[in-house]
Formats: sequence, C-alpha cells, structure tokens
Amino acid sequence: MTRSPTSPTAASKKKNHQPSKSKTVKNDMAKTAAAQTSRAATRVDERVIAPRALGAVSFVGTGPGDPGLLTVRAVDLILAADVVITESADHRALLQNLLGERFGEITVVDGGYGEDGQPLTHASRGKLVVKHAKGPGRVVRLICGDPWMYATGAEEAAACAKVGVVFEVVPGVSSVTAVPTYAGVPLTTRTSREVTVLNVAGAKIDWSHHATEQTLVLLSAVQGMAEIAAALQAAGRAPATPVAMTSVGTTTDQRTIVSTLARIATDVKAARMVAPAIAVIGDVVTMREALSWFETKPLFGWRILVPRTKEQAGTLSAKLRSYGGVPEEVPTISVEPPRNPLQMDKAVRGLVEGRYEWIAFTSVNAVKAVREKFDGYGLDARAFSGLKVAAVGEKTAAAVAAWGIRADLVPSGEQSTAGLLDDWPPYDDVLDPINRVFLPRADIATETLVAGLQELGWEVDDVTAYRTVRAAPPPAPTRDAIKSGKYDAVLFTSSSTVRNLVGIAGKPHASTVIAAIGPATVKTCEEHGLRVDVLAPKPSVEALADALADFGAARRVSMVEAGDPVTKPSECRATARRRAT
Repeated sequence: MTRSPTSPTAASKKKNHQPSKSKTVKNDMAKTAAAQTSRAATRVDERVIAPRALGAVSFVGTGPGDPGLLTVRAVDLILAADVVITESADHRALLQNLLGERFGEITVVDGGYGEDGQPLTHASRGKLVVKHAKGPGRVVRLICGDPWMYATGAEEAAACAKVGVVFEVVPGVSSVTAVPTYAGVPLTTRTSREVTVLNVAGAKIDWSHHATEQTLVLLSAVQGMAEIAAALQAAGRAPATPVAMTSVGTTTDQRTIVSTLARIATDVKAARMVAPAIAVIGDVVTMREALSWFETKPLFGWRILVPRTKEQAGTLSAKLRSYGGVPEEVPTISVEPPRNPLQMDKAVRGLVEGRYEWIAFTSVNAVKAVREKFDGYGLDARAFSGLKVAAVGEKTAAAVAAWGIRADLVPSGEQSTAGLLDDWPPYDDVLDPINRVFLPRADIATETLVAGLQELGWEVDDVTAYRTVRAAPPPAPTRDAIKSGKYDAVLFTSSSTVRNLVGIAGKPHASTVIAAIGPATVKTCEEHGLRVDVLAPKPSVEALADALADFGAARRVSMVEAGDPVTKPSECRATARRRAT
C-alpha cells in the first residue's frame, strides 16, 4: 500500500530531518567565532611579521674619555649593535676593544664628518641618524660625554621624534663632573655648595654675575683664558683666586696646572694646554694637593712595552692600566703546531688507552694544544678518567679547570718547573700501577723537568706539543720608539721574549726601565747587555706588574722629596746604552 506524502507518518519523518532553531543558532555562533578567531590570528601574524616601519635608535653617552666609565647599559647595547654611528676617532678604538673579532661584522658610520671630509652640521647629523635608524638592524649612536649635556643628542633625538623614529637615551658620565674628579678637585664641599657651569665658546657673558665666591666650571676656555681672567678680576674676584685647568681629562694623557686668576693666562700658554680642557675657579681647587688620585698613580702615563701575543697579554695589560700605565702589546712570539704531529697523535692515543699515570702541563699553550688535539679526535675531558694531572702554576691550573678538570698537583711554593719538581712524588712501584708521565711542551723548553722526573723514578714521554717561532718585526715607528727611549718600561715575561724582541726590534734604550719575571729571564737580559731594574718576587704576570708599580711609586716619592718635578723615564733619556753590571 502506497503512503500519501501528506500522511502523518511522512510529515513526522520530514519534521525529524529539519534542524532545530536552537541548533541553527549554535552553528551560526560557532561559525562566527571561528571567523573572528581566524581574523584575530591573521592580525596577530601581521603584527608579528610586519617589517619595522620607522625604525629605532639608541643614543649612548660614552663619557669623557676613560672607557671604564661606560655604563652597563651602554656596553650591552654596543655589544648587540649592528650599526654604530660614531662621533670621534676614539670611538673606533673603543668599539674594537669591546667587540673584538665581531668588530668586522658591524657597520661603523662616521657621525662627525661627511663623505667630503667636512664636519657635519647638527641638521646633517640628525638626517644621518634617521636614515640608518630606518634601516635594518640595531642602531647605536655614540656621543661623547652625556648625550643631553653640551652635546648634539637632543637635536638628533628631536629629528627622530619628528618622523616617528623610536629612540632611547643612555646617559653618560659628563666631563663637567668627571674631569674635575679625575683632577682631584671636588666641585662642592660641606661649606661650598654653589656651582655654575659655563660653556664660554663664542658666548658673551656678563662676568659681573659671577663675581661672588661660587665655584665656576668653564668649558672651552683654553683660547680665551686671558680675557676671562681679566674680566673676572675686573668684576671683583680676587687675583689670588685659585684656578685649575685640566686637558684631555680622564685619560692617561691628562694634564692639570694649578694657578691663580692673576697668572693662569701665562701658565696656560707656557704649558701649551690643548683642548678639550676644563677650568675650575674657586677655593675648592686648593683641595687638589690632598685629593689628587689619578695623576699620582705609580705608573701614570708610562708607555709600557709588553712583548707578548695580544691573547697572552690581556691580564698583564689590564693590571698595568689599573696603575695608570699605557700598555702597548708587541707580539714577539707566534705559537704554531709541531712540524711532525705524529708524536703528539701517538701520545694522545696512549693517554686514552691508559698508558700514563700522569700528564704534566707546563704552560697554558700546552693545555690548549692537547685540547685542540682532543677536539680533532672527538674526545672530551672524560678521557682523563684515572689520570693524574699536574700544572706548573695557577694560570695553567685555571686553563685545565676551564676544561672541566681539576689539577691534582700545583706547586705549593715557586710556580715553575723547579717548584713542580719539589712537590712531585717519587715513583712507588706498589702505589703507582704505571710509571710513565706524558709531558706535552714547547719545542724550546728546557730539559730540567724531564731530568728531575727521571731521578724520581718516572719514565717521561717528552712530546713537542707546539712550536714557538719568532714573530715578524713590528712597524718602523715601534722599532724607533724602542731604540730611542720613547718607552718608559719594557716587561719581559720569559727568556724567549728577550731574545725575540732584541732580534726583531733591537735593544731597549738605556733610559727604559726593564722588568723581568724571574732569574732565568734576568740572566738572558744580562747576556744581551741589559741591566734589569725590576724583578718580580714570584713568576707571575700580576706580580711583575705589581713590582713595576712599586718601582714607579718609589721613584715618584724620591722626586717629590727632592723637590724635583715628577717626570717619566722617557723624559730623561740617557745618552749611552745601559749595560748589565
């Protein structure tokens, strides 16, 4: 029997196939939500991957000259920069020291001069900063001193703000306060609290407003000091008012003269003071005699020759700078792999196979050579399991520790091969399962350690791990400075540095102070006709720097007590070369 399409059964079936109103609403809501989510995701993606439209720049103050015055934030930004816009020639050296090998990877733009060699105007500098800020990468604009104090930072930041470039400002130590501080002149005291800062370059100043006893800090006053002093005296300040002028402040070229308003113009001319210079006028200047701390450092301004590779000289140079010295690193030695690597390969395999009871490291270079060989074989510190490790000194032990290995033996006394032998245990056939020592060393090392270990009953595999070869001669100006006495001191850290320096550059001048790290180095100096003035109390570069500083301090005291002007060794050159006695 055929059912009618309008029958109750058919109608009921048709109704059951139609979606309910509530279900339709839910579906519509789900579709709407999905569409909104999709659009939101699209907006998020666009926001995340959208290229930077207007860019950003960091204005960083570099202080008055001493790189040690950079703020932590300034260093962080410089280390992360892709483009750096400089202001002075010193900024390039600052970047090289901070960035090291990465210096070649960044773009350095001269913000002081244009491509035509002419100084850039404020407007041109602003355009230059905006141009690079709109480009890719992190942009840092270096400005001497503080970006917003007697500098162009505010104008350049305003140019960025005008076009919507985002910027940040990292304050720097201003020369206004830093230079007097380094000169030992406080700007305020408990009884003297008023300070006026004036940039006198091209300015018309009514000096009658400054006739009272407040402290004056004058910028750009070298050329106009005669007129300024006369005007202040005419306004009522006493001719005996103390004046201090400091040029090239916070650097080891810093010079300060102390005078009075009546004599300052004559003294500035006689001293040939150069810009940049800052003058402080007021009674606070009298405190310099007691508070001068920078220019009285024991090696202040000394030009010191450090004949080592740059990598090796880092610690020594830093120590010398802390005493006011100016270290100049001249490589005399180049470290190279051995001519025949088979002996080293065999020894490393023996180490892994358990052939040795001990390994003795006599230098940081030896640690480096073995580690490089390990890296070549795909080995790590686990290969030292069960092996005893000896290090000739604390520096070598630190290099071993950086590898994740603790040295079992470090000399308790003198840090040398002799000190190592003093503490080395004799071979005991009951306690020592193996009687062999692996000694990776330089090709020019002495046989003292080998002979001493053999006397103690040990067999030694004496392996050349690296070669030390003479470096190329330094540039002609450096050679001339060595021979003519333009260096105040030279530090010899090994016998090889003596031989190599004399070989590639000649003997230091008679006036140059010579410091040696140990008796063997002293003997080599004497063999080359050089008298040693300073001997380190123990064979370490830190002790050598300390000993030279003690020598410099004693020399300064003797000059002051004798009423003589304090001079550097290079300023009183002898006419004949000094010979060993």
